[in-house]
Amino acid sequence: MSQKRVWVLVLTLGLLQGCAAAVVAGGGAAVVAAQDRRTLGSQIDDTGIAMRARQLFADEDLNKQGRINVVSYNGVVLLTGQVETEQVRQRAGQIARDLQSVRDVHNQIRVGNTISLSTRSRDSWISTRVKTLFLSDSAISGLNIKVVTEDGEVFLMGLVTPEEADKAVEIARHVDGVNRVIRAFEIQ
Repeated sequence: MSQKRVWVLVLTLGLLQGCAAAVVAGGGAAVVAAQDRRTLGSQIDDTGIAMRARQLFADEDLNKQGRINVVSYNGVVLLTGQVETEQVRQRAGQIARDLQSVRDVHNQIRVGNTISLSTRSRDSWISTRVKTLFLSDSAISGLNIKVVTEDGEVFLMGLVTPEEADKAVEIARHVDGVNRVIRAFEIQ
């Protein structure tokens, strides 16, 4: 075999490995999407809602007046973060309410100083710990509960049964570092 053909073969195999990784990753996303209790349309709408809200907050310069996080689940928007004034908090809530496909808004933005990077890192650890406990508990469907932690407050969103909601709150409130658990569930 010529040296040119060997190089073509090596490059082709390298490209195929990338395709295999993409297929596996895409397949994993499809499995998660299939297990989600939301319709595929709702999942797509939620992504669009969060993207549009972030863009509008940037256009209105709200992000310069604090830190705002947006999460959407089944058309329900959760706003968290910290802003300088109550007017900025109210404006962010109104922008979110006015977005297409939004059914409800939980405006949990706090007026005050932006939390530190170390606090955000701790919050990330708390969310990971809570989500891990959810996924390991057979009494709840951890794939259908979104966990957002902000300054030690854990917000729980998702489509759940009353029993799952109670169990999820019970699990989350016992995780080290959790100051408060706030339900933003939709009960099935």
